[in-house]
Amino acid sequence: MIFENLDQLPSTFGNAQKPPCPHRRRRSNMMLNPLNLKHLNRIDENEADMITLNLEDAIAPGRKKEALHNIALFLSHLEASNSYIIVRVNPLNEGGEEEIAFLNDFGFDAVRVAKVKNQYDIARALTLLSSEKELHISLETKEAFSSLATLRIDERLTVANLGILDLLSSLELPQSLVKLDNPAIDYILSKFLIDAKTAGIHPISFMFQEYNDTETFRRWCEREKTMGFESKACMGPKQVSIANEIFGISPEALARAEHIKERFETEAAQGNNGFMDERYGIFIDEPIYRDALLTLERKE
Repeated sequence: MIFENLDQLPSTFGNAQKPPCPHRRRRSNMMLNPLNLKHLNRIDENEADMITLNLEDAIAPGRKKEALHNIALFLSHLEASNSYIIVRVNPLNEGGEEEIAFLNDFGFDAVRVAKVKNQYDIARALTLLSSEKELHISLETKEAFSSLATLRIDERLTVANLGILDLLSSLELPQSLVKLDNPAIDYILSKFLIDAKTAGIHPISFMFQEYNDTETFRRWCEREKTMGFESKACMGPKQVSIANEIFGISPEALARAEHIKERFETEAAQGNNGFMDERYGIFIDEPIYRDALLTLERKE
């Protein structure tokens, strides 16, 4: 909790500078409305791996300055948080430039820019953003969807978030397509995943907005995990709990990876880079070893 009493908030900004997030877990990315002071006050104790403070489409135009002020006030008194903190700004030409410039000196981890289309938008955002902060994008336009693999013009662009409803509108497709086992949605998810990975950008799958339907949300997470996703946008703590569970690494998977790493390195030291393993009934070679290292890296 940042403030003890929300009825007596400070009238001036504080001097706190939250240190960089201590971990790189990205299982859950929870969207938070900065007009909700109760939720904003608990970003220092949230279970989400990532928290996105949203200034864009969920905030009415007449309240965007209020939301921006709230973010600045709470960040300026935030001493630490175990969540990676992101601020989602408006499109650059609709207030986003001014929002980034205003927020640059406050303590958070990344800015997420809405409605990007091309490398020019990325370059504009990077020019505005403080060098110690990362850039995330919302992939919501057909232009960005078709060119995602080429958008990473700087290593500070690290994450892309799939805004599937806006993307469907950009493609002139109905939102009713968003159903499990729909081939068009499967294609969008697959292309988004592979293009992002090709570019070296971490992909976060879309937000499921029926937040009380936890059963369907779980099925989406399970399906996306089988596709290769490691992260899911979340709306509320129920979804965060499910995403953290499904996109986490099980003790069994960790034990298997540690065993493969130990066996391969022992055998490789003797000049043997391919051998049968009786414990797991698999043939271990360099690709299997590299996959084990990837699992252990995700643990870290």
